[in-house]
Amino acid sequence: MRVSVIGAGRVDEGTAAVAEELGRLLGGRGHTLVCGGRGGVMRAACRGARGSGAETVGILPSADPAEANEYVTVPVATGLGHARNALVPLNGDAVVAVTGGPGTLSEIGFALVYGRPVAGLATHEIDGIEACDSPAAAVEYVEHAVDTGAVEGAGGGD
Repeated sequence: MRVSVIGAGRVDEGTAAVAEELGRLLGGRGHTLVCGGRGGVMRAACRGARGSGAETVGILPSADPAEANEYVTVPVATGLGHARNALVPLNGDAVVAVTGGPGTLSEIGFALVYGRPVAGLATHEIDGIEACDSPAAAVEYVEHAVDTGAVEGAGGGD
């Protein structure tokens, strides 16, 4: 399955380690990682996924595919700026949010509107996000939610 990983574009070493572990676990379980393709959580998660041999898709805000981080295997240049935030969760079967600010919050909103299960690691606390205490718990949650078709708190277009 494809899992969208969203989060802050700039992170400290601890958050980067969490995102990298998340990517490593997703890749090790055969999932494709979808993200915004740039720095911070996105870069760290892609690094982990690539270390496990997984494909990584970066949906970039710019029109230049060369702006993708070095761990993105499939850069998608959109030229849409922040409007590309709608495309990141749309292209995953599930979403994992790691920290993040307003851009991450907008992606969470789209994920819920699209009915995607959302796991959260130290991110926004809103209805529809399954708070998880580890990358392993987040991966287990999204796999189970997709396998069973159970999505709690889906927005349904509000």
